[in-house]
Amino acid sequence: MSGEGSESASVMFIGEAPGFNEDKLGRPFVGAAGQVLDSLLASVGLSRESVFITNTVKCRPADNRDPLPNEITACRNFLDRQIALISPKVIVTLGRHALASFVSGETIGKAHGKSRDINGTILFPMYHPAAALHQGGLRAVIQEDMKNLLPLVIEESGSEYEESGEQMRLF
Repeated sequence: MSGEGSESASVMFIGEAPGFNEDKLGRPFVGAAGQVLDSLLASVGLSRESVFITNTVKCRPADNRDPLPNEITACRNFLDRQIALISPKVIVTLGRHALASFVSGETIGKAHGKSRDINGTILFPMYHPAAALHQGGLRAVIQEDMKNLLPLVIEESGSEYEESGEQMRLF
């Protein structure tokens, strides 16, 4: 599973690893967490077709466990190549493992919603959409982070996402 979306996207969402549904269908974020992500994207006028979505680890870890460091390392060349090909202006890491593949030693709880420049690309960490399913109180936090992402997307991409006016509605 490599990813999907626009090959010219200015925003790339990077999750952790495929789950059961993703592994079965060969597409990222198609299960319950994917429905949350789709809802979050729509809330700010984005869509799967306008962004690129992938994972840090390309194969499903056994028993749906967290990816191991050696699995993340083994897949890093694939992820780096995707980033180079898409050349996004903004990379949104979804979850702690995706964050750790770019910034070590930070927790998602402290880093979420705070952008930073990494080699000329804006890195914007967010909680994984599945967190909204497992900890209902995080849904509002994730929605707020998505709302705060939109100005970065517009700033880095010009007016690409401002054309219809629909996307400016948040909920």
